[in-house]
Amino acid sequence: MAVTSASKASLQEHLYKILVIGEFGVGKTSIIRRYTEGSFSPNYKLTIGVDFALKLVDWNENTKINLQLWDIAGHERFGHMTRVYYKYAIAAIIVFDLSRPATFDSVSKWLGDVNSKVMLANEQPVPVLLLANKCDLEDVVIDSHRLDQYCVDHSIIGWFPTSAKTSKNVDEAMKFLVEKILELPSESQQPAEHISLSASIKKPQFDDSFEMDKESPKPKNQCCS
Repeated sequence: MAVTSASKASLQEHLYKILVIGEFGVGKTSIIRRYTEGSFSPNYKLTIGVDFALKLVDWNENTKINLQLWDIAGHERFGHMTRVYYKYAIAAIIVFDLSRPATFDSVSKWLGDVNSKVMLANEQPVPVLLLANKCDLEDVVIDSHRLDQYCVDHSIIGWFPTSAKTSKNVDEAMKFLVEKILELPSESQQPAEHISLSASIKKPQFDDSFEMDKESPKPKNQCCS
């Protein structure tokens, strides 16, 4: 019994809020669903404002991690709300679509948005991970050297080619990000009570009568990933 009590006393639980951002249709919702539910659908609708997903990770026998993944709308008409949604985040994931080069051009915009609106408790930038999504599609080109250099130049912790459709590198990317979060000094982390899914944080009401496939637009004869 004494051993059991000691084990309970040594158990650590962490609560981390992670932003998932990028242009609309790059596969943010698909990646989150793949990671949290192990499923994929090509028919997710456009995220209206923000959505949430939770993932409990048994990191090791002494550590449990609760991840809050905040799926932030990529459409520019929801951009004015991001300061509220970013608050108390400890890390961010920026997603771009390998089949749509313009979405990579927008990565710098999203990175600047994060760095200007949220920081760690010690006033340092939050760790940012870059995901080159839809790597399962034919004819996509992955310039590894360019992405390596981009991460170095912009202080991004790393990048992964991912596919929500096939699950390639989704778990690996999240494990890498959590490792980087756990390496942060304790004074950089926000108090857990500040990042609960408070009733005061509500999804804004927009006209969503134009219902849109989450992954649209997509190349002809190709499914989103």
